[in-house]
Amino acid sequence: MSTIPHPELERFRTEFPILQTRTYLNSCSLGALSRRSMGYLGEYQALWNTMGASAWYELWMGRIGQLKQSVATMWNAQESEIALSPSVSGALSSIASSIDYTKRNKVVVAELDFPTLVYQWLARPDVEVVRVPSDDGIGIPPERWAQYVDERTALVATSHVFYSTGYIQDLSGAAKAARDNGALFLVDGYQAAGQITVDPRAVDADIYVAGPLKWLLGGPGLAFLYVRQERIAELRPTIASWFGARDQFQFRNDELEFRDDAGRFSMGTPAVPTVYTALGGLEIFAEAGQEKAYERIAALTADLVGLVDEQGWEMKISREPAHRSGIILVRHDDAARAVRQLADRNIIVDHRADYVRVSPHFYNTPDESRMFIEALRQV
Repeated sequence: MSTIPHPELERFRTEFPILQTRTYLNSCSLGALSRRSMGYLGEYQALWNTMGASAWYELWMGRIGQLKQSVATMWNAQESEIALSPSVSGALSSIASSIDYTKRNKVVVAELDFPTLVYQWLARPDVEVVRVPSDDGIGIPPERWAQYVDERTALVATSHVFYSTGYIQDLSGAAKAARDNGALFLVDGYQAAGQITVDPRAVDADIYVAGPLKWLLGGPGLAFLYVRQERIAELRPTIASWFGARDQFQFRNDELEFRDDAGRFSMGTPAVPTVYTALGGLEIFAEAGQEKAYERIAALTADLVGLVDEQGWEMKISREPAHRSGIILVRHDDAARAVRQLADRNIIVDHRADYVRVSPHFYNTPDESRMFIEALRQV
């Protein structure tokens, strides 16, 4: 008998067409597309075909506001603290442009962070980027951040979950190091949102960025940006878009007044198709129950780790459940070939360097994990 909790969530499998023909274990790269999201996308197309540009003012702007409120609710935030951007790179660029580096020109990141997070500051000749090292290549002890953050630090920026190991960071050390030295604290939650609880204030983040592409099941073309209410006024971007302007539909081009809320960091017109698909994904999460979904992901992950251990295969993961997310990396001599051969068997996973990367979501089952193990053993 399966010990995986919340078997009632398997009813949502019918929402995802790919699960009818594939064993899909790659949500950390791209979440499965739901019938709900496809239906909302159809609504968007129908409005475009029947209303044309008037759909902007009468309906699409309302959907954009609805998405921001849904993200705020999920993250225990205020809607005024949420902005939409075309990508994480766009959101980070807006934030990076808002910081004065004349007196503090140091940005501290982790060596395990995704390149996008680091590139924003490597691209600036006026900023010194310091990378906090990892001893084991899996995670970073929270107390280590204090060794690298000082009074010259403008920003501490790091990941909630490391993409290459699935390690859930204890962010308390990084947050405290930033606070003690008067620096901003930014968290990249792209691999966190949708598989673990996200509450930016609870982790003492000034800025938190994620998106619907992966675990939130909403597809590409948008990023969600949280900026703590108390920080918004002091952060004035030096790159701008019309969606970031106050009274944007006045179309003033003789002056720029930024919005008073986090919308000032919006980088351009949101991708309305993804607004619709993201609403579908968040709606499914709300119906499933976030905490139930997270508990099921954790249990499926623990089960899969146990199966890999039975095979004696090497993994690049944390052995501490508190630091282990739904991303499992299994060592393979030719990971790229293994992923291709698994795809030939209708099992969809991914690879990073010499590891096959597998990521069960709440819609997966323990039987699918066993199918993956058997197929990987054969290839």
